[in-house]
Amino acid sequence: MIVMQAGVTKSEEAYDGAKWSILGQTYTLKQQSDASMAWHAILPPGTFVPPHTHPTQDEFISVFEGRLDLWLNGKEVIANAGDLIRLPMGEPHGIFNKSSATVSSLFWVSPTRALRGLFERIHNVGDPAEVVRIAAEHEVDFLPPPA
Repeated sequence: MIVMQAGVTKSEEAYDGAKWSILGQTYTLKQQSDASMAWHAILPPGTFVPPHTHPTQDEFISVFEGRLDLWLNGKEVIANAGDLIRLPMGEPHGIFNKSSATVSSLFWVSPTRALRGLFERIHNVGDPAEVVRIAAEHEVDFLPPPA
């Protein structure tokens, strides 16, 4: 059992030293317990997380800088700096940086489940098909591309 410890994770630090490069984005772990996991994410222009679901987790994104274009259960929406994105478990969603600026944001999920293991497995994996295969083993289900 992982219990959250009181403390401060400094802006330049990674909790437990965990930092990952995933699909061209940089994820820096900020907090982890069985109940939740949070990471700072840098999404350069043109990067994205393809449409997927988390059948066992609620997910949230607080946008610090930039703009995210989202696909939420078939609808396109935009989140700007200062906005909070709520993604209930099982709700299909995709996250895109279609702008010319880098996006800085804080993601978190509740409960943590197998997500850290997924990030560790797909760190620096360059083949999108392999990322999709591994994700399915960690309770994240990518959706087929639209026809």
